[in-house]
Amino acid sequence: MTTDQTKKTGTRGRAAGAFALLREDRMAMAASGVLLLVALCAVLGPPLLGDLAREQNLHAVNLRPLSVDEGWEFVLGSDSLGRSVLARLVVAAGTTMSVAVPAVLLSLIVGSVWGMWAGFHRGWRESLSMRVADVILSFPSLLLAVVVLYVFDPSAANIVLVLAIARIPIYLRTARAESAELRSRLFVDAARTFGTGNWATIRRHVAPIVLPTLLTVAAVDFCFVMLTESSLSFLGIGIQPPDVSWGLMVAQGRQELQTAWWIAFFPGLAIILTTVSATVLAAWARIAGDPGQRWRLTAPKRGRRAAGGGRAPTIGQAAQVAQAPHIGKEGA
Repeated sequence: MTTDQTKKTGTRGRAAGAFALLREDRMAMAASGVLLLVALCAVLGPPLLGDLAREQNLHAVNLRPLSVDEGWEFVLGSDSLGRSVLARLVVAAGTTMSVAVPAVLLSLIVGSVWGMWAGFHRGWRESLSMRVADVILSFPSLLLAVVVLYVFDPSAANIVLVLAIARIPIYLRTARAESAELRSRLFVDAARTFGTGNWATIRRHVAPIVLPTLLTVAAVDFCFVMLTESSLSFLGIGIQPPDVSWGLMVAQGRQELQTAWWIAFFPGLAIILTTVSATVLAAWARIAGDPGQRWRLTAPKRGRRAAGGGRAPTIGQAAQVAQAPHIGKEGA
């Protein structure tokens, strides 16, 4: 068996093992199903239902949910212009994800590379990086986004850029603290002894260890970014019509809560389900990626209680475990 075949076999084995652990946790399995559904809506919704989301039907104004006399698209009701709430909800998923996902990925990549570089080299690089992070963190993310979007055009690109810049210090601090601790490890000293360069050492030995923690932080931060985008759209300085996002749908439906509650209720429910699912899955990933805690996912419930000295950990406790590195590294 060649080296490439061995690597492929090992990758498939790890993927199968992760999926087996996921099936053991019903809450994490349900959360992954919700996120998969949101992802499918984000990818397939705009091309399939984009025209239907903008189509107005004055004969179907403010239809209540489960009203299918005018067509299946009104199963979740319609708004004051006769537009399908279901179609707009699906299309809005693509808009919301097109802002939240790039913002998180951009801040993750920039903050992680910057933080590992600063933490590994220490000295003036670390001091300068931390002072820049302090300056950015001195402005609340939502307030910074409001000011910038009031000055510039509130387009999707500007929203992604300002949210990414505001969240870079989170990953910078986390990566800096992890890499600063790893640079004194024996395997890093061995790599230096054999003449491995600094960037090669970071890429081969530091990044693989720091990455799981950063991905957990990114999963939790994704919820914050999505809620911030929804808040900006609700305030009227986020996504602008004719585009539609979940926050914009809530803003447009808040005036009709007493007469047509479903216009704001369903996008609000989508925001809650998506953020809760991302938090639960991040908590599961944190436990699954820690060899010292992985037994909680595989042991029977009685065994978990006996080994843990009490009740099995709840989802809320698991979520706190996922957020612990995120909070701890901010104070580093």
